[in-house]
Amino acid sequence: MNTFFCSDHAREVGEDIISSATNYQTYILVECPQPWSHDALKSRWVPNNLQILVEKVYREKLPVRFLLICNNNSHKVDYSTLLIYQKQEGLSHGYQKYEFKLSHIEQVAGVVKQYLSGEIPDHKIETNVTRDILICTHGSHDQCCARYGSPFYFQATQTIADLGWDNVRVWKSSHFGGHRFAPTAIDLPDGRYYGVLNQEVFKSILTRTGDIQSLSPVYRGWGILPTAVQILERELMLRHGWNWFNYKVAGKIIQQSLDNNTILAELSFENNSNSLFIYQAKLIKDTTRTLEIKGSCNAKENSIFVKYAVDSISLICEKVATCSN
Repeated sequence: MNTFFCSDHAREVGEDIISSATNYQTYILVECPQPWSHDALKSRWVPNNLQILVEKVYREKLPVRFLLICNNNSHKVDYSTLLIYQKQEGLSHGYQKYEFKLSHIEQVAGVVKQYLSGEIPDHKIETNVTRDILICTHGSHDQCCARYGSPFYFQATQTIADLGWDNVRVWKSSHFGGHRFAPTAIDLPDGRYYGVLNQEVFKSILTRTGDIQSLSPVYRGWGILPTAVQILERELMLRHGWNWFNYKVAGKIIQQSLDNNTILAELSFENNSNSLFIYQAKLIKDTTRTLEIKGSCNAKENSIFVKYAVDSISLICEKVATCSN
């Protein structure tokens, strides 16, 4: 019996979870009832044509992430929901949603093929849903996601019911990384990742109220940004408070030393007054917080997780009129 829980260990050693959000241009979320196998896309309910398409996309190394999702009604309904979230170019709030209601999961592969070829399929529907929150409950991939993700999912559905909201959906999701931070979640359409969650801070994330500093230990980063830039974004988020969630943002890495010990990151944002600000930060490898631990419950060996600290932040440009490309 394996009694090692990677999530417990990450908490014990106090791992800082920032910069663990993965960066994809496209999320393809396929409603598919559980159970899911270790490799979710090879589960029994996933049709062969979709498995072939997924393998082709991954073989071509496209920046696309397929995930299975389901909720308490997934096995009761006679249709499959397909959600495609596409990263917006330039300064943005995150992703644009395309939603499809298909009479059978066999249709998913054809619709996705059409979308990836540059067309918007006919099946697209409009709904009142403004947010989709994915919570990893993929216990066959890592036991921490069952141990912590599954109860958190049920509590989260109750939290949203208590708020009386019908425009926010919570989904069980297959593995999207960071199981040592279970319970872990993605908040779409913005694409922000969270971990080591509890219901109190989850309610703050939902309502965007409360102490912004409570996000610091649970914020994995914003998936539209390169991982290193996510550290700078967290710093600015904590400075600006909840208003930050209304701003349009873009980020990039300007320079990186050959030994990866120092990184120059840049983040641009446009506030509610349409003023543009560009910040640069020097990030340095933080040897005191860099860890060598097991990344999952089933890991045979330790992995090194390099952590960076913000050495300095400077405002290099303010307002559109003073900026140049």
